[in-house]
Amino acid sequence: MLNKTGSIGGTECALQFGKKTALVLIEYQDEWLAPGGKLNALMQDRSQFTDATLTSQRLIAGARAQGLPIIHVGLKFNVGYPELGKAQYGLREAIPRVGTFVGTGATFTPPFTPQTGEFVVSGRNGASAFASSNLDSYLRNQGIDTLLIAGFALHVCVESTLRQAHDLGYTAIVVSDATAAFTPEQRAHVLSDVVHHYGTSTSADAALSQLRGLTP
Repeated sequence: MLNKTGSIGGTECALQFGKKTALVLIEYQDEWLAPGGKLNALMQDRSQFTDATLTSQRLIAGARAQGLPIIHVGLKFNVGYPELGKAQYGLREAIPRVGTFVGTGATFTPPFTPQTGEFVVSGRNGASAFASSNLDSYLRNQGIDTLLIAGFALHVCVESTLRQAHDLGYTAIVVSDATAAFTPEQRAHVLSDVVHHYGTSTSADAALSQLRGLTP
């Protein structure tokens, strides 16, 4: 039985990477990160959000310095949200009503702007980074089997991506201090009660340290 530490049968499992690891950055866009972004105000725990953003800057800088594959996962919809159709509930209802991820809100925010050679996921139209996107085919064709997942929001799109990554056969690792939920309670729930079912979590410093040890 898998317990909350990500161990099986009471034996703790050390953090392990597979043959090839990539950093998956979810929605580092103006909707979240710009002061006037429509989702920015949803982050009730401002210290958590600020800390996660600063840690993410350190994480992406370290990953770039080590030559780690970096994957940018954004959302960007057409005017009128035809991809989402008509819905009464959930994100498919909320996104068109609030008017997110069109225009400037969909812009990647510096220093998270994709650089030359970094992969930008396309086609995504759901909570998971894999939803209708080209992410899975890219990962398989590049031989990537381990995902370090960071971004926003922890209890929505990060969690959805974690779950689907697990079911598709990837090793999924949430970089816990490089992601944020709206409230401390939401964050605690995901990290304590959800993550261990689908992967594990680690800190940015621990991930970068282990990656340095794997670098030839």
